[in-house]
Amino acid sequence: MKTYQTNQLRNIGVVAHGGAGKTSLVEAMLFNTGVINRLGRVEDGTTTSDYHPEEIKKQVTIHTSLIPCEWNNTKLNMLDTPGFSDFISDVKGALRVADGSMFVVCAVAGVEVQTEIIWNMAIDAEMPRFIFINKMDRENANFDKVLGEVENSLTGNFVPVQIPVGAAETFRGYVDVITQKAFQYNDNGEVAEIPVPDDLADTLETYREKLIEASAEANDEILMKYLEGEELTEQEIMEGFKAGIASGKVIPVLCGSATKNMGIKQLMDFLADYFPAPEDKSGEPLSALVFKTLVDPFVGKMNFIRVFSGTLKADSPLYNATKEKAEKIGQVMYVRGKHQETTTQVPCGDIAVLVKLQDTNTNDTLSSKEKPVKLESIFFPIPTFSVAIEPKAKGDEDKLGNAISRVLEEDPALRVEKNVETHQTLLTGMGEMHLDITIDKFKRKFGVDVITREVRVPYRETIRGTVKVEGKHKKQTGGHGQYGHCWLRLEPYADGDFTFDEEIFGGSVPKQYIPAVEKGVREAMVDGILAGYPVTNVKVVLYDGSYHNVDSSEMAFKIAAAQAFKKGAQQAKPVLLEPIANVEVVVPENFMGDIISDFNTKRGRILGMEPGGKFTAVKAQVPMSEMYRYSIDLKSMTQGRGSFTMEFSHYEEVPAMLADKIVEKARADKEAAEK
Repeated sequence: MKTYQTNQLRNIGVVAHGGAGKTSLVEAMLFNTGVINRLGRVEDGTTTSDYHPEEIKKQVTIHTSLIPCEWNNTKLNMLDTPGFSDFISDVKGALRVADGSMFVVCAVAGVEVQTEIIWNMAIDAEMPRFIFINKMDRENANFDKVLGEVENSLTGNFVPVQIPVGAAETFRGYVDVITQKAFQYNDNGEVAEIPVPDDLADTLETYREKLIEASAEANDEILMKYLEGEELTEQEIMEGFKAGIASGKVIPVLCGSATKNMGIKQLMDFLADYFPAPEDKSGEPLSALVFKTLVDPFVGKMNFIRVFSGTLKADSPLYNATKEKAEKIGQVMYVRGKHQETTTQVPCGDIAVLVKLQDTNTNDTLSSKEKPVKLESIFFPIPTFSVAIEPKAKGDEDKLGNAISRVLEEDPALRVEKNVETHQTLLTGMGEMHLDITIDKFKRKFGVDVITREVRVPYRETIRGTVKVEGKHKKQTGGHGQYGHCWLRLEPYADGDFTFDEEIFGGSVPKQYIPAVEKGVREAMVDGILAGYPVTNVKVVLYDGSYHNVDSSEMAFKIAAAQAFKKGAQQAKPVLLEPIANVEVVVPENFMGDIISDFNTKRGRILGMEPGGKFTAVKAQVPMSEMYRYSIDLKSMTQGRGSFTMEFSHYEEVPAMLADKIVEKARADKEAAEK
């Protein structure tokens, strides 16, 4: 693959709801450039983009694939992205390095949820957008209906530049709004000119006027000429049209069929001619952003980079400005799916892959050490769906630990934490499919079988009453015995987890044994007396006791204190506490009632609502035990349009009826584990 100048590059994020035909569209582009000699099929697992084992198995795009196409002396860097919400982080990465996005919309299904979500992301990124209405050959395909959905569901000035001739089994060509000519497809994707069908003449006139108006609005000089009634030249129309596309004020709409290769060459022509090139900063110091990382079993770690300024050369040292570490380049490659080809340099604006970098991961900026540059990072969504994982085979803990660290390098939307209270390893991702694929990857890539468990709620215990209690440890075994004796006062403590104090007078407990009393209490608090959960919010006062000159020891007082605490906690009205989370849910306003109603069933408290355009933020406090599968619930309630964040707030007493069930289950689990 030859090296292209910056003005010959087009970095295109190909985005859509799953099933709209992104991958088939990219496959048709490759076929038209002669890179492949037959069209692969998603159903057969033979496409260039979806080459990972998990993609072939699931028949969906899971990883963003870089698919460059050379067309009309232009390099189209197609970034084929996932279409399911579980893999939205890959879409975020692709949009950060693309210079615009092409939305593929199904001519039958119309605008679907993920299209709406990514559309808003593209607006926030202020990037140019195109729409390609795909599957025009399918039964029930309806261009006008889908265009109406686009205009109603998405924000923007949509300008059709193609009008389909026919639909479904009669789809055979298009009318070009720019040239005002009609064309019919032949068997190899080429076209032959035909007369404009009479029934489309009025539509052509309407869309042509809309195109001219949109072009005029993008340029003040052309707009003045247009408003004064002067006729615009073709050159002025095209200049204004290109400027409107680049600014995001104009969104062109094209159509065709990827699997039949109808309209794809015309789409490629349009992208080469009208899609904006990257900003040329080739004369500035080097800066490149890592937007994706893969761990290949043969090649090693692969960092996908976009060069934003300067030129990256294979024989030059690199500096990771994010981590402030020097890096040595192993190889620089252009990739097309899994096909790899080495190159000596990557010009400004191009996308490539670096292999075997030691300390570099996704979101790091690479530059020169002499003139370090740090680019704006990608904002990845916070994962919210958790399962507890453990190796199936005892002794595989180290193997699993290594697998986790490698997978975390690849996937910025995963989190792993060891919960010190429940002793579980929690794997958190964007949804069930995301975690299923990750767990499958542990086995397939790293040879470790993993089983999942239900996430345990980190309950705690406390007391509501004040008691005085005696603890005595006395043992005579010949020679030195053991003697420790203390009186403790236990009382609720609202100002923190635990505090220890002493009110000893007259040396009834010598000072050297007082720390042992505190240690004994702390150790006894680890396993509560109701259900074995840690005890919190307790004040313990050592106020009396006795000792033996010979037999007393730190160990004896520690044992006596632990006995006293356990006995006292049982008498001091023990209760179970549960963690409460602060939750913020952002949903379209029409789903707000469902969200509030659902929180009521989850024992939640609504704290307030904040309207913000089309979306409303609902803030609430909800028991964490009710939130572990909330991402699934929210998807169901909002058809995938809602999102939420959650963070720990505080502990509250569990209602008595629920507490009894939790205690009963905890004791049963403990008995089962001991058998």
